Amino acid sequence: MSTDTTSTPAGDGDQPSRSELAARVAELEDRLAAVESDTDDDGPPKMSIIATKGTLDMAYPPLILASTAAAFGYEVTVFHTFWGLDILHEERSKDLKLSSVGNPNMPMPNALGALPGMDRLTTEMMKKRIRDNDTASIEELIQTSLDLGVEFQACQMTIDLMGYDEDDFFSGVTTGVGAATAIQDMADADVQLMI
Repeated sequence: MSTDTTSTPAGDGDQPSRSELAARVAELEDRLAAVESDTDDDGPPKMSIIATKGTLDMAYPPLILASTAAAFGYEVTVFHTFWGLDILHEERSKDLKLSSVGNPNMPMPNALGALPGMDRLTTEMMKKRIRDNDTASIEELIQTSLDLGVEFQACQMTIDLMGYDEDDFFSGVTTGVGAATAIQDMADADVQLMI
């Protein structure tokens, strides 16, 4: 029994022959292979995080995201600028505060939060909650992240602006990094976050 490879009428147009279909499939497979080879990077996915805030509650998100992404095989860079630089400052990171004013999730009115000593009270309450839940400290999260290969970058302009010294930061932090480097890192990353 022979196979017909000629076109046969099918309604309002011709139905392609087997050889024509095979040629189309081969063309599509070639195009798919070319697209896949263009998107294969031979390296791990990249995540770039910009950390701009230095309060106790805002120190955790970039550190948790960075360490988790690194544990999943991402190449992670966290650029710390302005108040976010305090997270990497060895002494200042021990004294990060939680503001009770202007925090929409704080269960108290702003007028009460503005009373003297309220920031200290809310900070101590949060620190107690962190301890009671066996949540890692800022220092522990930084060390874990560094061990997993996360690159923490300290903005040089902010170091100069705040009068910090490069020796003030945790060991392993990359200092002297500028905005241009951070922008290039974000452009090359698969995931970009600003916190």
